[in-house]
Amino acid sequence: MAALPVYPWRLAPDGLATRRQLRARGLRPGGQDVVAQIERPRYRRSPLVAYLYRVDAAKPVRPMTSAKQAALDKANTARRTCPECLRDAGYVIPAQLGVCVPCAYPDDEQRAA
Repeated sequence: MAALPVYPWRLAPDGLATRRQLRARGLRPGGQDVVAQIERPRYRRSPLVAYLYRVDAAKPVRPMTSAKQAALDKANTARRTCPECLRDAGYVIPAQLGVCVPCAYPDDEQRAA
């Protein structure tokens, strides 16, 4: 297996892009293999690595279907619903708490009133 070409940070040749750059253009890798990588040096740690894909071989992003949108809405609603009081918290419930803030700290709510 041949090694991938490695480019310094911000010096990748034209025609190559990261996943995020492809997504910003409305594209996706579409099953193609990684062509190269770029490395960003960091002080006293290993460098950050980003993989590059060919822009000309990228495919358009698939459109959102109504079924996917419904599943996404259902998942987001579940993340916002408190399992203790069963109310929509209005925000994504923190995983550390597991419940909405009023349920996690009921004493603070009574003191405020």
